[in-house]
Amino acid sequence: MSDRRIVITGVGAASPLGLTVDQMWDGLTNGKSGIDTITAFDPTAFPCRIAGQIPEFKIRDYVPKSHRKATKLMSRDIELSIIAANEAIEDAGLVTKYKTGNEAEYSVSPDRFAINMGAGLISCDFTELAYSVGHSVTDGRFDIKKWGTDGLNTLTPLWLLKYLPNMLPCHVGIIHDVRGPSNTITCGEVGSYLAIGEAMQVIKRGDAEVALAGGCEAKVNAIVIARQCLLKRVATNHNDSPQTACRPFDKNADGSVFGESAALVVLEEMQTALGRGAKIYAEVVGLGQSTNLSSKFEKLEQDGKGVEIAIRKAMKDANITPDDIDLIIPNGSGILADDEAEAAAITRAMGANIERIPVWPTKSMVSHTGSGAGCIDTIAAVKAMSTGAIPAAVNCDEKFDGCRLNIVSKPIETKIRYALCCGYTFGSQTAALILKNIDGEI
Repeated sequence: MSDRRIVITGVGAASPLGLTVDQMWDGLTNGKSGIDTITAFDPTAFPCRIAGQIPEFKIRDYVPKSHRKATKLMSRDIELSIIAANEAIEDAGLVTKYKTGNEAEYSVSPDRFAINMGAGLISCDFTELAYSVGHSVTDGRFDIKKWGTDGLNTLTPLWLLKYLPNMLPCHVGIIHDVRGPSNTITCGEVGSYLAIGEAMQVIKRGDAEVALAGGCEAKVNAIVIARQCLLKRVATNHNDSPQTACRPFDKNADGSVFGESAALVVLEEMQTALGRGAKIYAEVVGLGQSTNLSSKFEKLEQDGKGVEIAIRKAMKDANITPDDIDLIIPNGSGILADDEAEAAAITRAMGANIERIPVWPTKSMVSHTGSGAGCIDTIAAVKAMSTGAIPAAVNCDEKFDGCRLNIVSKPIETKIRYALCCGYTFGSQTAALILKNIDGEI
């Protein structure tokens, strides 16, 4: 791999705290929670009736007139990814097809522009399938054979195009005329970390100059929430106090709160960015990944070994030690057993530095947003770097016994040299990303 340096020049996010990065950052710095009672569907029958929902919007406001017919074939995941992509590209100061029909005015050649996105399990709405399911019943019970012969025939032939994971970068690519290398990574909660890592490698090997990378997932869906309830991952004791529900690393944590988000960053080769006078948020210097070794797929292994391996690999890739790290944004799900395992992994990886390095979990404010979560935390890290401020964590009133993490209890003003973001899926994958502050180098 070449020694090309990869930097972040644009950020975009739609989160429960707002439809822009500035709204999200304002919420994070003020300890605001985007978690509230579910309004997307009737949650009355669910043990957990809260989630992190994105504010209302009209997707027609975010697509060019020529693409508006396509909005009929957009799942919510696709819509959210478009909102985040538009902001990231605009924030980077890039001119694409979205702004002009003249390719000569583009900031970068379309075939030198890559796109990598993490995507999750895109669940359809019950109402959308109801008619078809009704045609698949025999003697009052759902009949899978009848579904194949009769039910499916009642669905529009284009129905599936709303729910294919690769349709997220597909629509974004069409709107902005992105023709370079493209990939969709379906590795759950670490999908956006891996997408950023792959995009970085695409640029390093010279296959692109610029890349859009990150992830998106809309988990405020009756099917998704029902599954999380059945697997007992959700907080059930805070339906009347949603903003206190998600409690990463707190001794009284009783489960996670799920939500929706889209987050994307623009990556560029440093000389390309400097050549066009782009602002630079941070350099992406390290990526590590590994496997969760738990025999129970729904839980992190008890010692968090997979997370530790990913962190160590990321530090090796960045050629740094724990002495260099000034901020950690962990996964911090609010599921006590998983938080204990992750804390153990981070503690071993950081060694003697564990009580020095500020640890700032964000899911207590933005909820657990699946494939979008990693890039949400990546953007939070670069904003902390660029502002020199680490906001206070919320809902960690008393750490669980034995937790040595230095959870940020009040805002800190400091220069952050390197930031570590890490995460894990509920299946098997772990990942870690390291960002470098290059302020003063250029």
